[in-house]
Formats: sequence, structure tokens, C-alpha cells
Amino acid sequence: MKAPLPREFYLDPPEVVTRRLLGKVLVRRHEGRRLAGRIVEAEAYCGLDDPASHSFIGKTARNAVLFGPPGFAYVYFIYGMHFCMNISCEPEGQPGGILLRALEPLEGLATMAALRGLPANANPRLLTSGPGRLCEALGITRPLHNGMDLTRPRSELRIEDDGFIADAIDASPRIGIRKAADWPLRFALSGNRFVSR
Repeated sequence: MKAPLPREFYLDPPEVVTRRLLGKVLVRRHEGRRLAGRIVEAEAYCGLDDPASHSFIGKTARNAVLFGPPGFAYVYFIYGMHFCMNISCEPEGQPGGILLRALEPLEGLATMAALRGLPANANPRLLTSGPGRLCEALGITRPLHNGMDLTRPRSELRIEDDGFIADAIDASPRIGIRKAADWPLRFALSGNRFVSR
């Protein structure tokens, strides 16, 4: 088992950490099984300066994780049906976050399919392309994972570096928001077929 990325990895501004996260591996231990996927798409949210960020309104009980130390999971519920996972970044007290939008599934695909209610041989692209699908496929929920420290060596939710190096990264406007929608803060591995549409 590889060590998770250290807290220092997450200390920089969201747009820097988001690019750095592409190609890293999100790992979840679920009922004794290892579920893993390469991060191929993510969006940066720039705290108090970003009207699309959950932290723009200031610290609340709901968004407190974003104001805490970097390297923690911030999970929220959206549209009354989907969980979405973010990662806190920047020094404590300075909110910043990264929304994970898509993974390339690597390990535990049959379990991911079962968690999504799909047949074991489902098209891998249907498993983790999109922030809601990603959380469902890995069994990530707000009650279980919000506030979880991703940097702890024994954390059931962590991000590892397997040595993958991104050839090229695309930047484009973020998806599904109304405010600051034109900011080019959505980053994806160029040409990767698991990037969400």
C-alpha cells in the first residue's frame, strides 16, 4: 500500500493543486476491497473570491471543512440525489476546494458497478465519469466521509501517486454552475475517454 499524498501537497491555491491532482489515484477501502481510479477531471473553486464556491458566503456548519486544514474530504449532497466530493486546499482558515469530476477506473470495477446498480460487466465509462457517478461507484457519502483526512496513512479514503505523468492538460469553463461559469477552472487529461461530457 502506497503512502497517501502528504498535507503539503494541498497547500497551494486550488487552480495549482487541481492540475497537480490530475493523474493521481483516488483510493477507497470498501468492505475489505480496494476501489481505485485515476483522477482525469477536476474543477478548482477559489474560496472567498469565487462566487461559485461553497465558501464564498463565509464559514458555515455545512462548508466548515473548506476552512480547515488542507487535504480533507468535503462531501455535499446535490439535487436531492447525488453526493459530490471535494478536497480542501490552501492553508487553514483560507478556503479553497477541488471538485473531483471523473476517474478512470483501475481497481474494483465489479464492486463499483454493483454500487451503481449496474451489471458487473458494465461499460467502465459508466462507472465514474461525472461527480455523482464517481461518489456512487466508490460508496462515498457525506455521513461517512465529510471531514475525512485524506492524508492519514490508514485512511479508508486517500489519494496516491503511482508515478503517472500527464502528457497534456486541457482547461475549460466549469460545468453546471451559474456564477463565474466562464472561469477556465475545469481541468482534464487531454484525450482521456473517461472525462465527463
